Amino acid sequence: MPKIISLAIAVALGVVAIANGIFMLVAPENWYFAVPGVTTTGPFNQHFVRDIGLIFVFIGAAFFLGVARADLRIVFWAAPSLWLAGHALFHFWEVAVGICSASVIPRDFPAVTLPAILGLSITAWAMTEKCSTRVLGAKGSQAIGKL
Repeated sequence: MPKIISLAIAVALGVVAIANGIFMLVAPENWYFAVPGVTTTGPFNQHFVRDIGLIFVFIGAAFFLGVARADLRIVFWAAPSLWLAGHALFHFWEVAVGICSASVIPRDFPAVTLPAILGLSITAWAMTEKCSTRVLGAKGSQAIGKL
């Protein structure tokens, strides 16, 4: 995956996560009724919605920090990607144990599963990029040392 695409995905994930988090913090009841399927998960709880909103703000900030700090990119992208993946797996678990019907999987895919897949993908790219840089850097150092 080209670097520019990975960075663009990280920026998009950051924007969406921060926008969602701010919506959850500023208007938790409006968020609760606006997002498809949320009302079927239990009664509105302002405190809970705001807690998760704060998590989404941190997730978005981490993706932005990973764009800005290449030296810390893996950590800044891995942490939110693991949370997003856990969240997506939890949605699948709810289907597996009968809490939700299988119809929620395609409904939730764009907002739950896709961000996890994208986050894990760019984290894998960052890991590969870092390994490539180390290998090339080491070979370059060896070549210079032989001069």
